[in-house]
Amino acid sequence: MVLDKDKGQTTQVFSKVDKDDDGTKAILLEVYKALIEKGYDPVNQIVGYMLSEDPTYITNHNSARALIRKIDRDKLLNKLVRDYLGVE
Repeated sequence: MVLDKDKGQTTQVFSKVDKDDDGTKAILLEVYKALIEKGYDPVNQIVGYMLSEDPTYITNHNSARALIRKIDRDKLLNKLVRDYLGVE
């Protein structure tokens, strides 16, 4: 943790996450397809899972629920923020 001198509060420092692709994109695409096949809005469902880690946001169709649990959420969120901001 780092002390914020302006406010006398601490800021927790998040450790760097490995940026190498570990198959996350392929898994997300499979989950995305399964959600579409079942008639769900895949982006909303995946975001719901990412925020809550509640697997019931993801269908069991084509083993999508088991697949998404293989994803390291911290790695994915780190990559999403870096890509969105265009930074390394």
